[in-house]
Amino acid sequence: MEKFTLGIIAFPILFSMLALRVPIGLAMLIVGCSGTILIAGWLPILSQVKTSAWHLFSNYSLSVIPLFLLMGNFAGKAGMSEALFKFTGACLGHRKGGVAMAAIGACAGFGAICGSSLATAATMGKVALPELRRLGYSGALSTGTLAAGGTLGILIPPSVILIIYSILTEQNIAKMFLAAFIPGILAALGYILAIALYVRFVKDSGPTKDRVGWKQRLSLFKNIWQIILIFIVMIGGIYLGWFTPTEGGAIGAGGAGLIAISNKNFKFKDLVDVIENTAITSAMIFLVLLGAEFFNSFIALTQLPNQLGEIVLENNFSPYLIVACILVLYLFLGCLMDSLAMILLTIPVFFPLIISLDFGMSAEETAIWFGILTLIVVEVGLITPPVGLNVFIINKMAGDVSITDTFKGVLPFLFSDILRVIILFSFPGITLFLLKIF
Repeated sequence: MEKFTLGIIAFPILFSMLALRVPIGLAMLIVGCSGTILIAGWLPILSQVKTSAWHLFSNYSLSVIPLFLLMGNFAGKAGMSEALFKFTGACLGHRKGGVAMAAIGACAGFGAICGSSLATAATMGKVALPELRRLGYSGALSTGTLAAGGTLGILIPPSVILIIYSILTEQNIAKMFLAAFIPGILAALGYILAIALYVRFVKDSGPTKDRVGWKQRLSLFKNIWQIILIFIVMIGGIYLGWFTPTEGGAIGAGGAGLIAISNKNFKFKDLVDVIENTAITSAMIFLVLLGAEFFNSFIALTQLPNQLGEIVLENNFSPYLIVACILVLYLFLGCLMDSLAMILLTIPVFFPLIISLDFGMSAEETAIWFGILTLIVVEVGLITPPVGLNVFIINKMAGDVSITDTFKGVLPFLFSDILRVIILFSFPGITLFLLKIF
């Protein structure tokens, strides 16, 4: 069997294993090792087993992942999500649909600390969902808002997936964070606009609550200023060159830990839970990364990325058409897989192809622009029917809302996402604007 054909066949085999609920890290490890053995025999794979784990896990850049996870876990236990929601609710709750808008604002703020979409959706669901239902918000709008709001966790820095993309493509993490700011802000504003339009077209879906005075708003702000300070010091320090992303993650985790420990409701058991959850999640991510290392080595042996690039160049396809096709594929895969698995599976195949095309930008600008587009579309898959992971998480938490209503509730946010992708796809300068300033 030709190596190229073997590389093509590997993907349906891998997807079949995932459908049988084989963990993604283990599935990639098995397919990668088996494929390498078929092409090059046992000796190369034995050598890789001996060296790959050490080579991968000793990578200094990866140390930022558990630090950001630790920061997010401390933030969740410290009640930061609740404090953010109460403050944004006090500022926006008197407007029609304002509490749902406040939930989006709180998701954006918590995502900036947490860095995970699923964790942001689950945490904010616990905090905001009961209040939305108590105030009379429709089940569709309540669950749809929180499912969509959770997707902000991957884009607004710091983001674990953004870090992994940067490592895979050898890009500067700080520059990727900077490029994600404007798309992240556009996402939050687009969601707020979607809510404003939804409550005007669907009557009684988003009632108002009494206006909160400035004195009470200031009192609630006192509960979140530490979060803002952590974010400014951590992200600002990275961009100003005071410390590396890893050191910034350590400062963020330390700051979130101090806030959590100073909270009178924080118990020793909570500290154990934070450490345990961080260790388990880190181990899961590192296992997936190890599996991806073996799978990607196998794909490199098949010459699949190179031959795809040659096919594209020979047929003179438009570079933007190629990117559009890849983004549509990501949208489809997002309905079936989690974002980490998609990035690790596809970037080693698609990235060399994208870099070889001429978009009128430098290689670094192309890599950053493509990365931001990829992350956005991957996250859109988390709320896309028929299998949006965020949708199922929030719907299960709601209990009394049908899955059909929840999917109806996310439709306005899907339209907002599609419009945002079209804008960023058509005008790369929006994504690269801050990079050119700084």
